[in-house]
Amino acid sequence: MSSKRLGFFTRLLDQGSAQQRYRLATEQIVHAERAGFDTAWVAQHHFHEDEGGLPSPLVFLAQVAARTRHIRLGTGVITLPMESAIRVAEDTAVLDLLSDGRLEIGIAAGGTPSSFSAFGFDAQQRNAVFADNFNTLLRAWRGEALGGEDNRLYPAAPQLAQRVWQATFSVEGGERAGRAGDGLMLSRTQPRPADAPDLPLDALQNPIIDAYLAALPPGIAPRIMGSRTAFVTDHSQQARDFAAQGLGRGLERLRASGHRPSDESLDGLIRAFDVHLGTPEQVIASLQKDSALARVTDLAFQVHSIDPPHAHVLRSIELIARHVAPELGWQRRNPASISHEHPAEEKV
Repeated sequence: MSSKRLGFFTRLLDQGSAQQRYRLATEQIVHAERAGFDTAWVAQHHFHEDEGGLPSPLVFLAQVAARTRHIRLGTGVITLPMESAIRVAEDTAVLDLLSDGRLEIGIAAGGTPSSFSAFGFDAQQRNAVFADNFNTLLRAWRGEALGGEDNRLYPAAPQLAQRVWQATFSVEGGERAGRAGDGLMLSRTQPRPADAPDLPLDALQNPIIDAYLAALPPGIAPRIMGSRTAFVTDHSQQARDFAAQGLGRGLERLRASGHRPSDESLDGLIRAFDVHLGTPEQVIASLQKDSALARVTDLAFQVHSIDPPHAHVLRSIELIARHVAPELGWQRRNPASISHEHPAEEKV
């Protein structure tokens, strides 16, 4: 089996204005490319800045494409029910050309429930709207007529239909992605059943992987991304200090939404948010317990919901590439390199 691909994921939640968030996230992706990461992924969120700082991922990735050369650029995810499918087809077609064919397209039906009304429908309709929009998107990419025989996507982008990833929390979603021959995106954390609040994440995600692989058509290579929260530092106490701050903010949001973890200690929150943190050795040991992660083709790491300062994000990127990812089955492909040993530390 070929080695796994390594990805950096961001929801653009750095402290600061929206402009500062975009600048810092761009620097982090550029740094990830230098460190040898294969992919970079950005999330889309509308309206709620504490959940995610980017409503327009394709616009953002266009400027990132101009700052990078090798790293593949992905959406993780576009909330497709909230979009015009033809405009998504057009924008992705243009962006793929501008990035020299480096675009990956992650899509999903979900999103913050309260956001859907602004787009003219109720959140309970999202699956039906997703199915309609997804069908239109695929038809556009494949060059089919759109509302008239003369209306066909320009620029043509048939290649993009082979670069779709579907994000899901469910076995049914895994089966749907497999049946379509798409990639499967697994989240860094997901809700637990009410009767099993302490169920390990891999116990939830292995059945999704099983369903995906069983449904995948013959001859189609699996693409399975496992996204995880991993914050790697030179000093374990430093990681815990930042986690106390970031996860404390996450706890406040949970309480505001009417949820309370059974254990609100720091270690309890680390478990509840499925966080891997500490020195490279500690993070390697923690991640190696994750049986679902061992089955993925793509690793993707993010610092949310710890959200440490920018310089520490850069250092975590370096340590993941040097020490953590190679122990999980990744081999460096990217020819770029970091110019010296501790560039991030100079900015702390």
